[in-house]
Amino acid sequence: MTRGTGPWHNRAVVTTEPGSPAPKRRADVARNERALLDAAAEVFATSGVGATVREVAAAAGVGMGTLYRHFPTRADLMVAVYRHQIDACAQAGPTLLAAAPTPFAALLDWIHLFVDFLGTKHGLAKVWQGDDAGYTALHQLFLDRLVPVLADLLEAARRSGEVVADIRAYELIRAVGDLVAWTVRDPNYDVRRIVTLLVTGLRQPQPTRPA
Repeated sequence: MTRGTGPWHNRAVVTTEPGSPAPKRRADVARNERALLDAAAEVFATSGVGATVREVAAAAGVGMGTLYRHFPTRADLMVAVYRHQIDACAQAGPTLLAAAPTPFAALLDWIHLFVDFLGTKHGLAKVWQGDDAGYTALHQLFLDRLVPVLADLLEAARRSGEVVADIRAYELIRAVGDLVAWTVRDPNYDVRRIVTLLVTGLRQPQPTRPA
């Protein structure tokens, strides 16, 4: 066993016998990464994307060295949180639909989760300035994963008779995104309340969409 001399000098180099399977990733490493991603998502949602990485490390209960071993740059952390939240939102749709008292309750709960996620999404655009292709690819991943989940929630709420408005999942995800995008920190404005009013309005029939 040897040790390097660069910034990763505190990581042991593990050797294995020829033909032996690669060692499994240590459980504590995976646990630390998950804790960092969960903490970062929470910190960015409550304190904004300008929150320091030190706040993230403290919230996760790990040291700065551990954070930088997983995410060497702030951009690395932001992108990882973004992907982590996409996965969490996608997985939450079926879970909420199975657990909520009604499909509409599941829809509203999912939209609130989505609102929290959007804070990171909009902050990522600033981090990735100059890499339009990279940001566009992540935005497409966002649409590919989440629009179908929202479509399933809307369809379930329609079948239950709770949603009657003529709206597509893409339209709703854009509408909620636009409301959150222009939100500034204002104690007299609660974006969740406004989004809730928007979604509650889906219970009423809307004017027919122009041909």
